[in-house]
Amino acid sequence: MLRIIDRYLLRELAFGCFASAVVLLVVTLGGTITDVLTKVARGRLPGNLVFEILGLRTLDALTVLVPLALFIGVLLAYGRLWRDNEMAVLQGAGMPLTDLLRPLAWIAGPAVALVALISFWLAPAAIRLSHSLVEEANRSLVVAGLEAGRFVQLPGRGGVIYVGAMNDGGSQFERMFVETERPDGEDVRIDVITAERGALRRESDGEGRFLALQDGFRVEGRIGHDDFRLLRFKGNDIALADSESDDTPEALKRAAPLAELLAGNEPLQRAEVHWRLAAPLSVLILAVLAVPLARTRPREARYASLLVALLCYLIYLGWLGVARSMIEQGRVPAFVGLWWVHLPAAAVAIWLMRRSDRLPQPAAPAAAVVPAPRGANKRGDRA
Repeated sequence: MLRIIDRYLLRELAFGCFASAVVLLVVTLGGTITDVLTKVARGRLPGNLVFEILGLRTLDALTVLVPLALFIGVLLAYGRLWRDNEMAVLQGAGMPLTDLLRPLAWIAGPAVALVALISFWLAPAAIRLSHSLVEEANRSLVVAGLEAGRFVQLPGRGGVIYVGAMNDGGSQFERMFVETERPDGEDVRIDVITAERGALRRESDGEGRFLALQDGFRVEGRIGHDDFRLLRFKGNDIALADSESDDTPEALKRAAPLAELLAGNEPLQRAEVHWRLAAPLSVLILAVLAVPLARTRPREARYASLLVALLCYLIYLGWLGVARSMIEQGRVPAFVGLWWVHLPAAAVAIWLMRRSDRLPQPAAPAAAVVPAPRGANKRGDRA
């Protein structure tokens, strides 16, 4: 059973963590939406999968958002108690600083379990599903921005395209019209292409896409001049914007299942395992570290401790990134992992907690000088 003061502190922590998580989520979504819409406008991502991709990328970002939200939430909640002198009253009543960890454990415990679930299983599954959706959708003309019976902008290029009819899968079409314009010195060159039929093809590398046109005409020339040419072709290809693809070794390891990573012996696989383990561990370390860092003095600036705490967070996160790179390069053994960063950070958090919980020792009183009575005679007077 929680005490009354524990329930009060738990409410403060819950509100601070929730507010921090909402703000961080809005900021992250803003950057993700901008990136996704930019790639959709360039034809690199399918437009009909915007919300699915946003959701999957947000799920992947939770491994960083949840530890940071908990860290900032603890700083805001306990920092307000110090500024309003509530913590001074609690300490005066005999409550040690370590008692602040009891309500914090009710939030940090579920957060650790949630981050571990996301980091080890849900985030890699979301990355794999995102790649699968994009790969499958890029094989359709509908995803390329085309729709039967309508004039639409050519994806990734300046121009207009029209398709009279297409099959259900969106890979074959009939009666296509394409018009593009591009600068040619001081003039503008226009190209008009018509074709009886065609299909959406992929390059041998699996990334490039193009429209394979058959049995059509092409008219090209400069606007305002009489140098137009009419060409008839049996086959003609029009390149589209490359699809979004991330097949680097680092990206493949981020999407790999946990069993596959544990079975491998490559440095990239070992580094990925330690990086996934770092997410739930960082929740515990940052939660404990935030308690002593939230302590402020009465005349101290309101957000001074918050800036110092964020600086500590950036240093901790930066060293985790450096340690991960060293494992990938083989400069640090796999069994060492990221522990040489976690353990010092945990030791600093515990040391700050014990140091903050120690009350200041009162100063020793100075020796008092007692004046002699007025009527007392000195020894020298008797002589």
